[in-house]
Amino acid sequence: MIEPFLSIISTLTQPGEGENTFSIVDPYEILDKDPNDDAGVVQALNAAFLVKLSGAMQSVSKRAERFLAHMAGSPRWADVAQFYLNGLDLVSQEMENVCKQDPDFADRLKGLLVWLSNQQRTKDPQEMAEKFWSVFCPEANGILSNKQECIEALRAKRTITITELNRNPITHPARQILFTSNVLLTICPPSTSIDGLSYSRTLKEKLREICREPQLFFYDHPIPLGVEPEENEVLYGLRGLDAALAFERSRGNISKDTSAVCVLSVSTTHRGLQQVAKEWLQEEFVHSDRLKNMEVYVFTESDTQRLIDEIFAPAAAHYFDLKDEKESFGVFGVDGEYGRHYSFLRAMAPFWKIFIQPEIEATFKIDLDQVFPQKELVEQTGASALEHFRTPLWGAHGLDASGQPVELGMIAGALVNQKDMGQSLFTPDVPFPNRAPYRDEYIFFSTLPQALSTEGEMMTRYNTNELDGKRTCIQRIHVTGGTTGILVDSLRLYRPFTPSFIGRAEDQAYILSVLLHPGTKVAYAHKDGLIMRHDKEAFAQEAIQSAHVGKLVADYVRILYFSAYAKALDHDLRKLKEIIDPFTGCFVSKIPTTVVYLRFALKAASFFDGAEKEQGVEFVQTGAKRIMDALKFVRGGPSKLKQQYEKERLAWDLYYDTLSAVEEGLKQGEAFARELKAKAESILNDCAIRSE
Repeated sequence: MIEPFLSIISTLTQPGEGENTFSIVDPYEILDKDPNDDAGVVQALNAAFLVKLSGAMQSVSKRAERFLAHMAGSPRWADVAQFYLNGLDLVSQEMENVCKQDPDFADRLKGLLVWLSNQQRTKDPQEMAEKFWSVFCPEANGILSNKQECIEALRAKRTITITELNRNPITHPARQILFTSNVLLTICPPSTSIDGLSYSRTLKEKLREICREPQLFFYDHPIPLGVEPEENEVLYGLRGLDAALAFERSRGNISKDTSAVCVLSVSTTHRGLQQVAKEWLQEEFVHSDRLKNMEVYVFTESDTQRLIDEIFAPAAAHYFDLKDEKESFGVFGVDGEYGRHYSFLRAMAPFWKIFIQPEIEATFKIDLDQVFPQKELVEQTGASALEHFRTPLWGAHGLDASGQPVELGMIAGALVNQKDMGQSLFTPDVPFPNRAPYRDEYIFFSTLPQALSTEGEMMTRYNTNELDGKRTCIQRIHVTGGTTGILVDSLRLYRPFTPSFIGRAEDQAYILSVLLHPGTKVAYAHKDGLIMRHDKEAFAQEAIQSAHVGKLVADYVRILYFSAYAKALDHDLRKLKEIIDPFTGCFVSKIPTTVVYLRFALKAASFFDGAEKEQGVEFVQTGAKRIMDALKFVRGGPSKLKQQYEKERLAWDLYYDTLSAVEEGLKQGEAFARELKAKAESILNDCAIRSE
């Protein structure tokens, strides 16, 4: 069954000659040259992989095979060459297995080959792409030519018939919602003189020591210490939130004696930064405008470990006679992949309610490159940000399109790009693409289902009889990291979390952990008009550019992880895919390894053909290592990924069970529980940022 696949790849990679030839890359010419620099070697390795994958005639195939084998013995390029050699075997195995197990997929593969073999076929890029998507990215099929029909179908699929609105909705958001966000922090860049920074002498001395430490964690675009205030994402986001709260105070939505609370997790690239993060933020705020409308608390990995050591581990030992209690709470923290801090921030809301502020009823996460455009919100939606939170949709009950009961315990808003503000708040931040696909997008084009989900879910207005926001509403599957929240009661009942191995789209992975639970399911209520302005490109363009390669590679790893994670939840993907398609679902593939290797090789070829050789080398070297590590993590039976997920599921259950036990102890006036509460208050006092 592998022959049709080889023939299809051969069509993609044949020399671009002849009237009816369709080719998006020609690797044969590259193999004819002797590489004389790093870029030449990497380009040739990539070309050799494509040649071998295409089932080329024996002479050329042998040449590609010899080159890969030769480079596999090279100290400099062994890892990259082995990555491609492994890929040839893995792709072949996967295609054989899926074709045997899924006759429908095998038929689509054969159908694509028959179409490509037809000399009279069209050369239109869109139609060509549609044919390839039918095999490699079916979630993108049919969207471009049927946009409005697809939007309406998606909304029908997401429609909730409300059976009961929340009888006790949020009424005082500033007092009842715990706001959260995450900071990614790294050391000063080499070009920055620590002596020239306006920090205290003590902090400068600590920074010099930290700069000599090995880097432990890698993030897309962390904030470097010493960054100019106007490019400091923390200052930008917190000032924006403070200004939004000031606006609310002027409208009478916040009383004089009330301040909102914002919890920041700080994920650091170097261990020593855990000890200076709060001091750094404190000094940044000394030289900045004072925050007048909120209290800010900062948690690094060191602080979360202190919570484990002094609160959770003793509580678990006391109430459940647990012996390895500290290890059991290892899932609770902020360093590492993004899923870890995302789950931590949500989980802090019930902790805050039980130990610190009983009024807390929900939590809402923002990203620090986003702000509430209050003036436009009032003008175009009739409500300010906090007024949107008062909707009785948040916490309502209803039936989904298939008649299954749901609890809308979560809420999701939307984003508008700063450059689009002049049009309308309801301008999709991801519009439908108006161009021919790039090379790798013939294999995987997530932008298309993302645009559909953006329009069909995030831009929905409750202004029709079919969708009025009172009897009917939309549930969201596609959400963004900011503009999402959850009620404390729903969090404690359903216990959703993002596994700590998820390093991209942690926001969309969050709901996967509870989608297949029996009975009533927790869901996101779409709140029309709850929109934040996305300002990343306005003040951190350099950070975006420097993170480009890393984000590309993370997107490929995402396919491997989401596909394996979905199978860990249910080996039969059909039920889950029915719920999460088109956008979140396009990353759950029947042939994830094949899609990743093809995308990767075609993207690499684009870098070299586009005279971006330096980026091409970085892309291949970075990608080869990260993708191989990911493949090791997702393969096997059971895979390490599945084992890790199951371990973390138990850990979060223990976390919420422990909170409930302490809560009951406090109600009973138990001395041990009161002692834990006093320790919690002390820890939080140490984590507070003083803005004066």
